[in-house]
This record gives sequence, C-alpha cells and structure tokens, in this order.
Amino acid sequence: MKKKSFYHTLIAMTIAVSAALAGCSSGQDASSSAGQAGGTAEAGKTGGTLVIARLSDANNLDPHFLSQIPSAAIVHHKVYEGLVRMDKESKYVPSLASEWKQVDDLTWEFKLRQGVTFHDGAPFNAEAVKATIARVQDPAVGSSRINMFEAIKEVKVVDEYTVQFLLNYPYAPLLSVLASAEGSIISPKAIEQYGKDLSKHPTGTGPYKFEKWTPGQEVVLVRNDSYYGGTPNLDKVVFKTVPEDTTRLAMVETGEVQVAENLPVTDIDRVQNSPSMQLGRYPGFSVDHIGLNTKKKPFDDVRVRQAIAHAIDKKTIIEGVYNNVGTPAHSSITPAMVGYSPNVKDIPYDVEKAKQLLAEAGYPNGFKAKIALNDNKARISVAEVLQQQLKPIGIDLQLDVMEFGAYIDAASKGETDLFMSGWGNATGDPDYNQANLYHSKAHGAPGNHSFYNNPEVDKLIDEGRREPDAEKRKQIYEKAQQIEMNEAPLIPFRFSENLAAIQKNVQGVWISPAGHIEIDEVTIQ
Repeated sequence: MKKKSFYHTLIAMTIAVSAALAGCSSGQDASSSAGQAGGTAEAGKTGGTLVIARLSDANNLDPHFLSQIPSAAIVHHKVYEGLVRMDKESKYVPSLASEWKQVDDLTWEFKLRQGVTFHDGAPFNAEAVKATIARVQDPAVGSSRINMFEAIKEVKVVDEYTVQFLLNYPYAPLLSVLASAEGSIISPKAIEQYGKDLSKHPTGTGPYKFEKWTPGQEVVLVRNDSYYGGTPNLDKVVFKTVPEDTTRLAMVETGEVQVAENLPVTDIDRVQNSPSMQLGRYPGFSVDHIGLNTKKKPFDDVRVRQAIAHAIDKKTIIEGVYNNVGTPAHSSITPAMVGYSPNVKDIPYDVEKAKQLLAEAGYPNGFKAKIALNDNKARISVAEVLQQQLKPIGIDLQLDVMEFGAYIDAASKGETDLFMSGWGNATGDPDYNQANLYHSKAHGAPGNHSFYNNPEVDKLIDEGRREPDAEKRKQIYEKAQQIEMNEAPLIPFRFSENLAAIQKNVQGVWISPAGHIEIDEVTIQ
C-alpha cells in the first residue's frame, strides 16, 4: 500500500491502542491468554482438518445477506476476500487490492492484484469489483446490507486492474466497509448463475473453497490449491453446530474437535486447568444489549423504556452471570472502537425512579411482557436475573427462548416485545453500529430490531459518516450516543470478550474483535 489518508491511518492506530486498553480494563489478563492460544505456526505442520464446534449454525452464506456472526465467520477471509482487510493490529492492509489512494474527498482509487481467479475459474478484475457492488446496490436483489453501500455513486473501471470508487458524499467508513464480510468480492459468473441462491454456492477467491452445508449440522470448506497467496495450511475446515455448551467443551477434551467457540465464562477455570486445552481470550468490538420494540405498546413510551433501564443492575449481571468477564456498558460503541466516549452518561440503577416513571406512563402496577432470546446459556441466565430485577417495579417478564435463526427472524420482523442480543461490529468503525442499530433506514433485518426512529439521530449518523476529521466525528457520535442512551431503544449492559477453548496441539488460532475465528496461520501438531 503506497498511499492512505492521514485520517484512516489515525483510525487504525486508535483502534489498535484502544483494543489493547480494552483488553486490560476488564481486570483480566486478556492479552496473555490470547497470545497463548494464538501461538505461532513454527512448531506445527501443514495439512490436516480443523474442526470448530460452535453454538449456532449459519443462516446465510451470501455476503450481501449476512445478519449474524456465525455466518460471516465462515466465509470471511476463508471463502471470500475484500479489497482490503484488517490485520491483528486492527490496521487496514492489502488483500485483493495491492494498493490504494484517496484522490479527493469523493474519489478513491484501488490497484488490484493480477493473476487471481475465483473458485469457479472466473478471473478477478475490475469488472468483478463493479459487478459485486452493483449487485448489493440493486434494489431488486433486496440485500439487507444495501445501506452500507449507499455512499457509493459509481464503481468506475479505469482499466482491467484499476477501479475508482466515486462517492455521493465524503464517506469516512469506506475502508472499513470494504474490509468487512459484506465487502467480499463475489465471482460475477456465480452472481449470474446462482442469483439469490448464492448462499448455497459461496464463490470467492479465498484460501478455502465451499464444499457443503448440512443445515443444523456442519459447513465444510476445503483447501484451495490454486490460491494466489500460496498453499493454505489446512486441508479442510469443518464448522460443526453443537448447541450444548458442555458437549462442545467435552469434544475439545476428547480431541473430537480442535476449537470450541462461545465458551461459557463458567468454564474458564476448567479450560485453564486442563492438560489438553488452552484458553483463547480476545478483546472485542461487541456489546450485549436488551432491546425494546418501540413499535409496540407500552414500549413506544420513552418513560417505560427508561423505567426498565433504571431497574437493571448491570454490575450484578456482570459479576453474577459473567464471572467479571467484560465490563458494564454505557453505550453501543465499545472502548475498543473509534468513536467511543467515556463522557456518555448511562441511565443509573434506581428502582424508585423506575417505579415513578412507570406510574407517570400509566402503569403504576406494571404489566406483563415477554423477552425473546436465543438458546445461549449466559443470555438465559441474564434473562432470569432480569426477571427478578423487574419484579419490584411490577413487570412480569416471561422468557421466550428459541434457536438463533428463529430468534433473528422474529426480531427482524418486529415480533418481539423485549429482546436480548449482541452486536458484533464487523468493521471496527462506529458507523457500523450506529447505522445498523439506530438509523430508521435499518429497521428490521439490517439490525434496528427496536424499530427506533429519531430524525435527529438519523441526521447525526449521516453527519458522522461524512465527517473526515476524526475528532469532530467523535463529537458527533458522542452526541448521538447520549440521545440513544436517554431514549433507551436499546439498553447496552456488557462490553464483551470473545472466548474459546482450543486444543494445545493447535497453534495460530485467534478471534478477531469482530468475533470471526481466523485460521490463516493455523497448524496442527
């Protein structure tokens, strides 16, 4: 990479430093654990099959319809690649683009790698980049990620290996979008051949090819022997769906799988004391939150939402459920991200204030409500604590626990009252959180499951993505976050960490702040 704007260099540096600080702020030795699990590839050997046990199956393998981490983690950096990527230090580095430069506020130019082919034999070139962006922007395709690309006016083919992105307005998050799973470049041949069935036939340029997907059971990738970056270390990668926490961990202990993701915090000591396992612990961009459907009564009343926020004791949840893994959240932008501000004020724990607000809203005796969540052990425990915390203000909360895909579908359709989820930022840029969680254009599938609508917040989010100055941009997001916290369509309660149990004979595994398992350097002894 020969040229980058000072602004994007600053972003990368800030993310890296913030991530390091976030890893220490939890009071846990996150950096040493991550280093142990990541290891080096020198002592291992190439070849073999890496089997990864995870809580939830993918629900879509099409980059333009991604809605959850379990899907993105399978294809990102494995089957698909973008023009740029984010490395371990959260810096933007070349991927399918060998270099880039910002020509002016509205023009970015990318030089593309030559001699690269897609898994179906189609050539990677400027036309492939143009076709990919055209697809995600086509309203007829109906991509849930279309809002991420609305700033792009045109992808101009300069020559076979040079493209220019012409923007509608200055767009600060452009590199972060192109580095995300949604920014994956897709074979134009596959786009034409499979259309909306592309989810069943992922076709990229990455080090691993898609072999098969057995829904509810596993996704299998195999080595791409023609990969331009050299022969991948592994012969095969299997993502196995294992909903039971104890089963996933037992599978690592017995050697049936090499990695268990979504490790419960209650099992940390078990992993650390095991002769066969090592703990992977990594700082993240994700935040856990409780959402309220603002389209439904009584949650359309801000006083009701504020009352619920006042009744939640976040510190007790972090200590009792998460064993002090993570820290209480006061924003949807985490300390590991650009745009985070310690100045954003949370709604404090205050049961009497909560009762007062409910009475003012016309619910002095409370009401019955249902909270939807997926079958994640920790979230079920949080919901049970929440039941107890809301009882003193008269809210009878019932749990609606479902499989993750069913939960996402219900939340996207606005069928929930309250809901519990998390948001794993795929880019490290605050726009990814703000635009998807709070903008009125993102109602439903893109991520705004609370169906929140505030024109002032929309305006601030739009300003934030257009502002090239890092400090001014931070101030814009600080203002937006404070409004969001005050109006409480979401109640963030934990800045989280990514945990995994890894066999000691596996080296090079790590989990990105976005929550994606990375396997480029993996070897199995």
